[in-house]
Amino acid sequence: MAEVKFVNFRRENQIHFGVKVEAGIIDVTEEAKKYSMQMPASIEQYINSGEIGSFALNELMEREVQIIPEGQVVYAPCVINPEKIICVGLNYVSHQDECDITIPQEPILFSKFNNALAAHNEKIVLPKSAVKFDYEAELVIVIGKKAINVSATDAINYVFGYTVGNDFSARDLQFRTGQWLLGKTCDKFAPIGPYLVSADEINPDNLEISCTVNGEIRQKANTGDMIFDCATIISYLSKYMTLQPGDIIFSGTPGGVILGYPEEKQKWLRSGDIVAVSIEKIGTLVNILK
Repeated sequence: MAEVKFVNFRRENQIHFGVKVEAGIIDVTEEAKKYSMQMPASIEQYINSGEIGSFALNELMEREVQIIPEGQVVYAPCVINPEKIICVGLNYVSHQDECDITIPQEPILFSKFNNALAAHNEKIVLPKSAVKFDYEAELVIVIGKKAINVSATDAINYVFGYTVGNDFSARDLQFRTGQWLLGKTCDKFAPIGPYLVSADEINPDNLEISCTVNGEIRQKANTGDMIFDCATIISYLSKYMTLQPGDIIFSGTPGGVILGYPEEKQKWLRSGDIVAVSIEKIGTLVNILK
């Protein structure tokens, strides 16, 4: 299938599988029922269905379908229940420079849990246990098939698609100990979406990426500035753990985070702020802090 933008969204307290088109969102779940077609019920089921799901979706897209205006859609995370959420730290030269560290010889890894997942337009309640809240615009990789000890040259073939992510961080919690976990996996601290774009025709090594806070540009870079590109990250991870379909990988953030400012200029995120992360050819992820 050519490049497609997939969505998960909420309808009548259930997750529906959808496809983004110019006029809005096709409710694949509902339209498949209308035509008595067997269809995956979510993006994750679609990823695991392989060619069967792709064939069914192609057939449905050729029929007359209803389109929901995008303004009426309540998004869900574009991956609901990944086995693993893996994050790469300090993976852009600009971010490494502002943090004043030497370039790492291997990817710096940490993890988040599923409680951290959030959707486009979802409000993020800031925990009362912290005050130094920061943004991190990131390209997120979604694995499409089981990967074990794959080479860097073959690694991209294991990708289902890419989405937009924001690795929200509570810096005062992150650096409380030598482990970053506490400040990284608070509830709703891993928003992703709104769309999951199929890997076809997307070059992950040359995408403009940016972040704004209340409309003000804070980060602006290109994924080509990564220290370890997507293929290298996937290959590296697959040598130590089995990557499963639906696993998501936050690939790192460029310079411009609040942590990188001189201390006297650090104005941490607060309730009411609107944070938007945009990645070329994928879309814009917006979250309001509460």
